[in-house]
Amino acid sequence: MTIRSLPLLAVLAAAAGLVHAAPPAQQFFEAPHYKEAKLSPSGRYLALRVGSNESRDSVMVLDNETLKVVGGGRMADYDVGNIRWVNDNRLLYTVADHNIAWGNKSFAPGLYAMSRDGKEMRQLVAHRRMDSGLGSHIKSRLEPWNTFLMKEDGAQDSDTVYLARPMWSDRPGFEIERNELVKLNTVTGQGVVLSHPGNAESWMLDNKGEPTILISSRDGKDTIHHLNGNGEWRDIITQAAYGSDADSLAPIGFYDDKHLLVKTRRNGDKAALYLLDLATGKLDPNPLVAMADFDFNGTMVYSNRRLAGLHYLADARSSAWFDPALKAAQAEVDKLIGGMTNLITPPTHPETDWLLVVSYSDRQPRFYSLYNSKTHELKGLGSTHPDIKSSEMGRQDIVKYRARDGLEVPAWLTLPAKGGKKLPMVVLVHGGPYLRGIEWGWDADSQFLASRGYAVLQPEFRGSTGYGYHLFASGLKQWGLKMQDDIADSVKWAVEKGIADPDRICIMGGSYGGYATLMGLINDPGLYRCGIAYAAVADIPLQYSNGMAVLSDLPSDYKIYGLPVLVGDLEKDAAQFVATSPLKQAARIKRPLLLAHGTDDIRVPYPHYTEMRSALREAKADAEFVDYVGEGHWWSTLKTRLDFWGRVETFLDKHIGKAAAANQ
Repeated sequence: MTIRSLPLLAVLAAAAGLVHAAPPAQQFFEAPHYKEAKLSPSGRYLALRVGSNESRDSVMVLDNETLKVVGGGRMADYDVGNIRWVNDNRLLYTVADHNIAWGNKSFAPGLYAMSRDGKEMRQLVAHRRMDSGLGSHIKSRLEPWNTFLMKEDGAQDSDTVYLARPMWSDRPGFEIERNELVKLNTVTGQGVVLSHPGNAESWMLDNKGEPTILISSRDGKDTIHHLNGNGEWRDIITQAAYGSDADSLAPIGFYDDKHLLVKTRRNGDKAALYLLDLATGKLDPNPLVAMADFDFNGTMVYSNRRLAGLHYLADARSSAWFDPALKAAQAEVDKLIGGMTNLITPPTHPETDWLLVVSYSDRQPRFYSLYNSKTHELKGLGSTHPDIKSSEMGRQDIVKYRARDGLEVPAWLTLPAKGGKKLPMVVLVHGGPYLRGIEWGWDADSQFLASRGYAVLQPEFRGSTGYGYHLFASGLKQWGLKMQDDIADSVKWAVEKGIADPDRICIMGGSYGGYATLMGLINDPGLYRCGIAYAAVADIPLQYSNGMAVLSDLPSDYKIYGLPVLVGDLEKDAAQFVATSPLKQAARIKRPLLLAHGTDDIRVPYPHYTEMRSALREAKADAEFVDYVGEGHWWSTLKTRLDFWGRVETFLDKHIGKAAAANQ
C-alpha cells in the first residue's frame, strides 16, 4: 500500500506542533481555498473549484491518474460558482462575485457550459435580467435569469440536464409562486418546460436522473406526487406544511424503481428512514436506518444507477454502504486517515477505481483526497483552510444537560486548545430557530472564539430539529419563554461543572440567535456580562409586517400558516409578544451590547435594527452599533467578516477577556 500525499501528511502531523500566538482572524473567515470537488461520471477526472484571497475562483480539471491539469476555465470579472458534470466530456458552472456585498449584486448565478478541456464554452442561462446573449457566437436565446441548477446531479449520461425555474408572484417582495422544471440541452441551448399537476414547490430526480417526485403546496398543505411508469402523476400523501405533524413524510431518494426512501417518525420520537411502496403507498414496517439519539438526516449515494449507500448525520457525519466494495474501501481509508471523519464518494458511472475522499475533524478543516480502491493509493489534494493548524484548535464535544422542567437538552462544547477550568465563556445561540444548530466538525465561529481563550457553548434548545420530535415540539410558541430558559440553564450547567467563570459569560447569536441574545440580557441579566446580537429579530409582530414597505423573503403562506403555529398568533398571543419583545422591553437591557445588521437583510429586515437602535438610545443603554451597507442576512464579503469579528474580539476582551480581568 502506498501513500503519495505529502500535503495530507503535513496537515495531519500539525497536531504535534507547538501552540503559538492566536492565529489571525483571516485564517478562520476567509473563503475556503478548495471550495468544491466533483468526480466525473467515469471517475477518470476531477473538477475542482479553487480560489484565494488574491484570485478569482476558477474551475480546473485534473486527470486522476497523473494529477495533471487537463482543462478548466475562469472568468475575468466573476468568480466561478457551483460546478456540475453533464457527462464525462462536459461541465456546467454558475457565476458569483465574492468581492461585493449581497445587496449590491445585480445578477443571478446564470449558467455556462464548457467541454472538459475548457473549450466550446457557451452561456445557457442569463445572469442579468437584461441579458439576451454574449455575442454573435450565441446562436439561440438564453434561458431567463431565474433558472437554476437542481440539487441532484441528473443522469450524467447525455448532454441534457434538468433545471428549476422559480416563478415569483406579482405581489411586492420575493415570494415564489411556483417552481417550473426545465429540460435543457447543454450543447444546443434548447430548453422545454415540463407539464405537471398542482402548484409545484419542489422536484426530485430518481436514481436515473429523471424527474419522478413533485411536491405541490396550497393553503398550508403539501402534496407529494409520483410520476409512474405510465407517465401519470399520482398523489402519495397530502399533509400540513408547517408545525407538528409527527406522521408526515419527507421524500429523501429512491431505493429502486418501486420504492421511495422517505423520512418519517411513524408516531415515534426520532425520525427514521423507511421504504415506501410506490404502487400501494404503504410503508415497510421496519426502518432501513434508525438512530437512538438523532433523527435521520442524510443523502443517497448512487453508482451504476443503483443505491450504493448513504451519507448520514448523527453527532458527526458517517456512511452506510450496501455495496461490499465501497464498504471495504471505507475501512481502508479510515485506516489510512485515522482520527478523522472520512466521506467517500464513488463515480456515478464508474470506469475507474478512483474515489473522492473528504476528511475532517473538530480540529481539522475539510481536506480533499483521491483514493484508488484497486491499488490502495491515496493522493492528497488540498484543504479548505490550509493555514489552520489543528494543534491550535479546540476540542469539540456534544454534552447533555437537564432544563429546569426536566427536559434533556443537547449542547456543543468547544474548549480552547489548552483546555482549562472556570474559563470566560461565550454562549453561541443558533438561528432558525427550528433547525439543527451545528454538527461535529471544524467550525470557524466557535474555533475563532476558542483560539482567543473562550469556552464556547452552543445549546440545541427546544425547538431545534434533528434530536427528536419531543425536543422540537416543546419549542412551539416558546420564543422568549422556555426556549430562553433552556439557554440560561445551559449556562448554569457549565458553571456547575466548573467550565465557566460565572462572572465572565457573554451571550451571542445571529437571526433568532440575535433575538435570544437580546432576550437573554432582558430575562437573565445576572447570568450574562454582555451580549452580541447580529441580524437580530427585535420584535415578532414586526416580522409579520416586514417593517412597513420593506421587502422580505418570508412568503405570505408561511406568515399565514407557519408563524401562528411555530411562533404565535398576532391577536391571540398579543400579550405574550409584548412580554417577549426585545424592542418593547429595551429599557430592561442594562448589560453592554454590540448590535450589528446588514442594510439589505430581507430575512430580518433592516427596521428591526433601526427601531431597536432608537429604543436602546432612548433608554441610554450601554450599546455599540454597526450597520453594514449592502450586506444581507449573513456577511458575504471577507471585509465585512473581518470587521465584524474584529469588533467581537475587542468587545469580548473588554468585558470578559484578558482586558476585563486586568481591570478588575
